[in-house]
Amino acid sequence: MPLLALMSSATDESLRAQVQAVVPRLVLERARSGPTARAGSGRLRRAPADRGGDFDVDASLDALAEAAGQGRHPRLEELTATSWQRPGTALCLLLDRSGSMEGTRLAVAAMAAAACALRAGQAGGELAVVAFDRRAETVVGLGAGASPHAVVERVLGLRGHGMTSLDAALRAAATQLAGARARRRVTVLLSDCRVTDDVDPVPVARALDELLVLAPASDADEARAFARASGARLAEVLSLGDLPGALDLLLRP
Repeated sequence: MPLLALMSSATDESLRAQVQAVVPRLVLERARSGPTARAGSGRLRRAPADRGGDFDVDASLDALAEAAGQGRHPRLEELTATSWQRPGTALCLLLDRSGSMEGTRLAVAAMAAAACALRAGQAGGELAVVAFDRRAETVVGLGAGASPHAVVERVLGLRGHGMTSLDAALRAAATQLAGARARRRVTVLLSDCRVTDDVDPVPVARALDELLVLAPASDADEARAFARASGARLAEVLSLGDLPGALDLLLRP
């Protein structure tokens, strides 16, 4: 997969076109192979029966008695029904593209984007993807409606350069998630969390609703320190195939 990701920017146009046609599909297939994340615990919600759901006899007894006393049939909107509702989840994926963004790093970023896109598509979720070095760049805006395939394609087109500003990335996530419809708002940071500017990212990190960090297991010391300081949940990723499962673990409420 890292080799294919690297070849997606090949100078040979024919080769590049062939690779770009197959890599997003392969990445999505691998991302689907992991367990399905739970977007949040469902809860039983009561509403007037004319809005659908299962008829709730106990909750409708007063309306039934009142209608019977008046010698009429109860209207549907007077009765009560229940239905299970799952809260939607809005995800903002932050991709660290500082330094080199080729081969393994690009494949990991594409896998993370695929996993987030597939999981945000469940239960009315939303997704934003932001790439950052010393500045943050919106790859997919929240509510843009990009398909998982299109999200992966855009991530595979990223190139790396520059310094690392977690503060800029986290502020971009806060801006994206401010407009979310979903009740659960989660920032997913894919980075070793090695800051190279002079801005402390911890204050803005603590202000986020929920922050999850995916860090390479081979270089996670600074990510661990950042997670402890900011209250974020951390998963260390050993290999490309571990990423979907690690994301699922972090997303469990």
